[in-house]
Amino acid sequence: MRAVVVYERGKYEVRDVPMPRLNDGDVLIKISYAALCYRDLLQLAGYYPRMKYPVILGHEAVGVVVESKDPRFKPGDRVVPLLHEPDGTCEFCMRGLDSYCINALSYGENVNGFFAEYARVSGNALVKVPNGVPDELAAFTPCVIAMVYKGLKRAGLTYGETVVVTGASGGVGIHAVQLAKALGARVIAVTRSPDKARFIRQFADDVVTEQRFSKVVKDLTNGLGADMVIEAVGTPTIEESLRSLRSGGRVIIIGNVNPDETYQLRLGYLIMKDVVMIGNVRSNRSDVAETLKILSKGLVKPVIAATYPLERFGDALEFMRNNSRIGKILIKP
Repeated sequence: MRAVVVYERGKYEVRDVPMPRLNDGDVLIKISYAALCYRDLLQLAGYYPRMKYPVILGHEAVGVVVESKDPRFKPGDRVVPLLHEPDGTCEFCMRGLDSYCINALSYGENVNGFFAEYARVSGNALVKVPNGVPDELAAFTPCVIAMVYKGLKRAGLTYGETVVVTGASGGVGIHAVQLAKALGARVIAVTRSPDKARFIRQFADDVVTEQRFSKVVKDLTNGLGADMVIEAVGTPTIEESLRSLRSGGRVIIIGNVNPDETYQLRLGYLIMKDVVMIGNVRSNRSDVAETLKILSKGLVKPVIAATYPLERFGDALEFMRNNSRIGKILIKP
């Protein structure tokens, strides 16, 4: 089969590799779509020290079961894998917090991922996709939408609250806007591009393009500030995000576009404003199942910037670096 293989730091090729072999508890899936993520760029740049070489890249996918050694799955089931492979037996897994599994392996990092025609996946890492959720949306649900859903749950989002989403045109941001709306929030989307703003307006209540967006957010909330910010960019916008919050507000930090940059946090500001900062990564299996149930109602639409065949993976990477895109990039094996 064909696959994108990273054979050393920063170097990959699309090559023929053997079909995966299954052990007890494993499932073989035929990949319908895989999705490209900013994490893939960071992995290729060497920011993930646990990368195993050679390894098949990719951690977002949807597929169909073709062979199963796990009684929970049968051929024909449509499934999505988590970002990680939990052992199912550690303390966190037993508490339903498998995203913190102490023995987890990460797909596309230290176990083969999904930029391939077929993939071996542990049954512990699979969730069935309900009818009504298109493949194009299911492909990035565990990494993007369910991850945001987990953050919103941890932050205690309640109906009618105001949520600001930075980087609202990106693959995370555009779907975070829709999910927050689906959960009953008033959403203020932030983007630097007036052209992108015109597209985003179909999903958000308000769209802000100013670089110093906190003043506009305050104006839109009668001077109070937002209840919550989904920070999908990182250091370039975190200062304005904090300024946008009301007293007692919460910020969910997801984006980190440049891992080499640092942010100098003034603790006094955090304390006096009674702000909660939540770092958020991955999603639990239960989060994915709950999110897919929401998506089956048609409340979130997949926004796809482009779809590339596996053989044009290099072109997909270049397009990923292009700031003009809106939404996710899919790979079709």
